[in-house]
Amino acid sequence: MNRRRVLGAIFKGFAVLAMFLILGLSALLVTLWREHRTPIDLPTPTGPFAVGRVVYDWSDDAIDVLAPTPGSKRELLVWIWYPTARRPAAVPSDYLPAPQRALFTATRGILLSKFLTRDLSKVGAHSVADARLDPGRQAYPVVIMRAGASLEIWNYTALAEDLASHGYVVVGFDAPYRTGVVVFPDGKVIRRTPENNPELVSGQELKRRANRLLAAWTADIGFVLDRLQQLNVSDSSGMFTGRLDLAHVGVFGHSFGGATAAQFCSQDSRCKAGIDLDGSLHGSVIQSGIHQPFMFLLSGLGDFSSNSEIQEIVGDIRSVYERMPPDRRLWVVIQGAGHFTFSDDGALLKSQLLRAALHRVGKLGIDGRRQLAITSYCIHSFFDAGLAPLGAVPLNIRSPLYSEIQVVE
Repeated sequence: MNRRRVLGAIFKGFAVLAMFLILGLSALLVTLWREHRTPIDLPTPTGPFAVGRVVYDWSDDAIDVLAPTPGSKRELLVWIWYPTARRPAAVPSDYLPAPQRALFTATRGILLSKFLTRDLSKVGAHSVADARLDPGRQAYPVVIMRAGASLEIWNYTALAEDLASHGYVVVGFDAPYRTGVVVFPDGKVIRRTPENNPELVSGQELKRRANRLLAAWTADIGFVLDRLQQLNVSDSSGMFTGRLDLAHVGVFGHSFGGATAAQFCSQDSRCKAGIDLDGSLHGSVIQSGIHQPFMFLLSGLGDFSSNSEIQEIVGDIRSVYERMPPDRRLWVVIQGAGHFTFSDDGALLKSQLLRAALHRVGKLGIDGRRQLAITSYCIHSFFDAGLAPLGAVPLNIRSPLYSEIQVVE
C-alpha cells in the first residue's frame, strides 16, 4: 500500500511538472507571437539628410566559383542607400519589398517565420524608394557595406540609413550560394549551399572554406566598384551620373564581412578607409597588413583571456594594428556590446523575457538600440575623418554621450 502511494505521488508530481511545462511553453509562444506581430521602427537616422533607396540586379561574364553548377555567371542583388532631400509627404518604403518578403518568409518555416523572428511587414524603415539624390553636393563619397556570414544585407538597414543620412552613398549586396537566401526581383530564390558554409566544419577545412569565401567576397566588392564606375559615367535614370565620389571609397562589414573589408583594403587601393565590425581576420591581410586608415570596432561582452581561439583572433588583429601608422589606426571596444546585435536585431528585439534570457547567457549586455546608436556614431565619425583629404583618423572618437566607448591604445 505504501508503495502504491509513493508511485501515485510520483506520477502526480510528474503530471504537475508537465502541466507547468506546458503552461510555460504556451506563455513563451504567446510572448513570441505578440512580439512577432508588434509594429516596430528602426532607429531614426541622425544625420541632416533624408534617405533614399534603390535595388539593382547586376550580373557579368565572370564565373561564380562558389556556384554548384560549373560555368555559372556571377549575379548580385545590390542595395544602395543615399542622401536625399527631406520631403514631409514622402512615404518610406517597406523594410523588405513585399514580393521579395513573401518569397523570403516562405523559406523560413513556421517556427522561424511565425514565432522566432519579426513579421517583416511590421518593421518600419526610413528610406524612400527611388527618391532623387540630394542636389546639395556635386558628388558623395561611397561606402561599401558587407553583411556578416550568411545574413542578407537588408539586415543592416539601420547602419546603412544612418550613414547615408550623414552624406554617404552606402552600397550593400547579396550573393547567391553564399548569402543565406537571395530573392531577386524576378522571383528567383537562391539559398546558400552547404559547401559554402564554414560553420559546418572545423580545423583545416574551416580555414580552407573561409579563404575560398574570402576570395569570392573580395572579388565581389571589386566587381561592384567597377559597376559603380559605369553608373557614375552613365546612369540610365540620370540619378547617379557624375554624382559618385569614387576617389573616396570606404569599406566596412560585420563579422566575416569585417574580415572581407580588411582583406579588400589590404589588396585594393580603391579602398581609402575601412572598418572591421567584430570580425576575426582571414587571408593575406594578416601578413601584408593595412595601409589605409582603418578601425577595428569590437564587442566587449565577457572575459576571453582564457579562450585560446579568442586569443588567436585578438593576436591577429593586434599584429596588423601595430604595423599601421598611429595616425591611421583606431581600435575601439564597445563595452557590453554583443556580436550579433550589430545588425538590425539590436533594434528589433523588444520582448523583455527574451532580453532577460539572452542577458543571462551572456549574449546581451547593453540595450541593442543603444549599441546600434554607438556603432552608427563611430562609423560616420571615422569615415568623416578617414575619407577626408588628409586621411587621419579621429583619435578623439570618445563621446560624453557614449561612456561605453573604450579606445584601446
